[in-house]
Parts: sequence; C-alpha cells; structure tokens
Amino acid sequence: MKKILPYPLFFFLIVYLSSWCKTGIIQEEDELYSLFLKRQVKLTLISTPRPREKGRMNLLLLNDGQDMEKFRVKLILDSLRGKNLINPLLVIGIHAGDRLKEYGVADFPDYMGRGGQAGNYASFINDELLPYAIKKAGLPKFKSVAMAGCSLGGLSAFDIAWSHADRINKVGVFSGSFWWRDKDDKATGYSDSLDRIMLQKTRSSKKNPHLKYWFYAGAKEEAGDRNKNGIIDVIDDTKDLIEVIKSKNICLPDEIKYTEDENGRHDYPWWSHQLPHFLIWAFGVKG
Repeated sequence: MKKILPYPLFFFLIVYLSSWCKTGIIQEEDELYSLFLKRQVKLTLISTPRPREKGRMNLLLLNDGQDMEKFRVKLILDSLRGKNLINPLLVIGIHAGDRLKEYGVADFPDYMGRGGQAGNYASFINDELLPYAIKKAGLPKFKSVAMAGCSLGGLSAFDIAWSHADRINKVGVFSGSFWWRDKDDKATGYSDSLDRIMLQKTRSSKKNPHLKYWFYAGAKEEAGDRNKNGIIDVIDDTKDLIEVIKSKNICLPDEIKYTEDENGRHDYPWWSHQLPHFLIWAFGVKG
C-alpha cells in the first residue's frame, strides 16, 4: 500500500522545492577565441540568479577553470547563496592552456624561461575576457570584479590584478607560487630580496593600485625552507609579499586578509575548505 503524504506536508515540500529552484545556480560551458593566445579558451560559467537590480551583480575570474569541480565551486556557491551569505555572483572559470607558459608574471619569465606567455594571458583577461563577461551578463559593468587562483594560478591572478587594478578590485591567492624567481636558488649570488620576481616587481612598481587582497597558505604544503628559518617557503614568500604591499601604503590594514592553516596541504581539498571564507570576504552580504 502506497503511503500518501498529508496535504500540509506535501504543500510544504512543493513550496520548499520551488524556492530551492529559484535560488539555485546555473552552470554552463562556453568557448572564447583569443587573438592574444591564438587558441580557443574553454570557459565554465557558474552564476547565481541574476538580481533585478543589475548593478548588484559581481564577477569572479578563476584560473584553472578545468578544476572547478575539484574546487567544489558550484556546491559552495549554492550553499552560500542559499544561506544568503553572498551577493549575486558570476564565476568564470578559465580552463588553462599550457600553465607553465601562460601563468607567471607578465614580461618576466623565470630562470627556466617559464611564463613567457604570461603577458599575452594578461591581455586576454583584460581585453577579451572582461568585455565578454560584461556582454554575457548583459550589464554596463559589475559591482565588483575579483580574480583568484591556486598555486601558479594564484601567482598569475595576483600579477594580473596588480597590473589591471582599474578593472579588477580584489584578488584571492590560495598557496601562491611567489617563489617564482629569475635565478636558481642554488646559484651563486641568489637573493630572496632581489630574485623573487613578483616581489621585486611589486616593490619596484611605480603603480599604486588600490586593491583588496586575500591570501591563504598551509603549513604542511611542502618541506622547502630556503633560508632555514624553520618556516616553509610558501608561508615565507606570501608573508614577505604582504610586507612589500604594506610598505607601499596603498591600502588600509583591513584590506589585506591572510589565513594560515597549520594542517593545510597543497591540494584542492584544503583550498576548497577555504573557498567559502574567500567568497564571503569578497562578496559577502554585509549586515
């Protein structure tokens, strides 16, 4: 004999499911041909429902978009939006091409020649992807724009945000590869102060971009400790970059957020654990 739900409960479930559908998010795949990169760039777009007031929509550009499922972006967005913790948001995950060529610091390849196309990738973001995003969303502009990435994608996100702060407001870096250097650290004359490319570029930059910065590093990501101070390099490099930013007096102290996990490892389970914190920091519903 089939059990029939009492009418009040049945009605509640219909209302609940209808409400869930209305607050659910949409995922789609797309491609954009880049003249700068000379390739089709695959994109994964995940969007919360579009607000009636178009000026409330935000944008997140995410490196390594091919790994959005590992990063649990859709699940986390759905949860945060369902709890009304973040404002309307469009996430565009950019599928990587050759990461060791396209990610890095624009105009400054590392000592092995890696990152030689980083400048072209930055131009793709600024001149091709951002106009695409605005057109796709049907907006004159976004309320705020952030760029984020993990590891080498985090280095790339920081460099692009730093150089294009007129278009990007915030940057999120998960375990950024700020060790990126123009000389082998075993080479004679190597200097942390002079040879870490992103730190040196930031330090010598004549630009004073007004960005908001979010950084994460885990204490169990690696064993490397170049300066033998008992602190692994990913933490040292991140903290050193933060000190460079602070020394330039280009943002308020509370516009830099640094999080460290004593058990954190260099992998998506740990990064996805931090993703909700970054999203609430960048796009949270205030008050």
